[in-house]
Amino acid sequence: MAPVSDSPYEDGPVAALRRIAFLLERSRAETYKVKAFRAAAATILPLGAGEVAARVHEGTLRELPGIGASTAEVIEAAVEGRTPHRLARLEQEVGGTLVDGGDGIRSALRGDLHSHSDWSDGGSPIEEMAFTAMELGHEYLVLTDHSPRLKVADGLSVARLSQQLEVVDAINTHMGGTAPGPTFRLLKGIEVDILDDGSLDQTDEMLARLDVRVASVHSKLAMDKDAMTRRMTAAVANPFTNVLGHCTGRLVTGNRGIRKQSEFDARAVFEACAAHDVAVEINSRPERRDPPTKLLQLAIDIGCLFSIDSDAHAPGQLDFQVYGCARAEELGLDPDRIVNTWPADRLLAWARQGRAG
Repeated sequence: MAPVSDSPYEDGPVAALRRIAFLLERSRAETYKVKAFRAAAATILPLGAGEVAARVHEGTLRELPGIGASTAEVIEAAVEGRTPHRLARLEQEVGGTLVDGGDGIRSALRGDLHSHSDWSDGGSPIEEMAFTAMELGHEYLVLTDHSPRLKVADGLSVARLSQQLEVVDAINTHMGGTAPGPTFRLLKGIEVDILDDGSLDQTDEMLARLDVRVASVHSKLAMDKDAMTRRMTAAVANPFTNVLGHCTGRLVTGNRGIRKQSEFDARAVFEACAAHDVAVEINSRPERRDPPTKLLQLAIDIGCLFSIDSDAHAPGQLDFQVYGCARAEELGLDPDRIVNTWPADRLLAWARQGRAG
């Protein structure tokens, strides 16, 4: 992001507001605590550095929409070259290492194949997700908003997904012309629901237009074991499926409560993944830790490919990948079996190879 002031504070008030929001999201703070800081950043981003500084000196910051007492204090401190108190406290409390280990695999990752924007149940615009991924050092990010049947997550219809693909093209054009350093690519994707019979919740025509498809079960998680096994193996055999997302659907902690893992024949499902060249997702959300360790070890032993994904619903959650990296590193997973350690061209060739369309 371009700086909006020449203050000694790194990059000025927009960066300070965005960093506070990032750290709050990284610590899994409630969404309402984050929105004020992202809204304030969006308000002052179009303004010139001179106008922001003038409003600080005149005491008129709070006349701007979305600027309250807390955000005004952050802007004032940054313009004056001071580290905002709120930012300093968050850096101390939640700005450090999230988990012991995983650094080796995390440094090998080139991107993230599972992320959500405010087009479905994420909390931030697509461009904010993309900018943050780029700032974290990613070479690519796959945007995987939900499919139509998941109405609770505002899943995308064919029409809305078509519109989103145009937005992704526009963002890539813009970022290619403005971003310093290596080219970053926002890739077109979906987290597509696995329906009860194992089919995918989107048309083949739309699936063929995407770069990467994550297929996940979100409903009837307590289905009979044999039926769930048939459901999942059918989805894995679908030529459009690239990644099997959070395979057990379990929740082990967090404000959504605890949820038991789905029952299925894990060996049969993972053998299907290996046979069809589908990656098993190591979902890095702390409340998921999916697959559980025993199943993850089984998938490794069977010879599956893997994708270590954040399943981020906010920019700060893109940092969650290190949780999955630590688990993979602990089990000795070869980084070359992790598809998002691959360069984008290799990843896209794998995602297309043998797929329909």
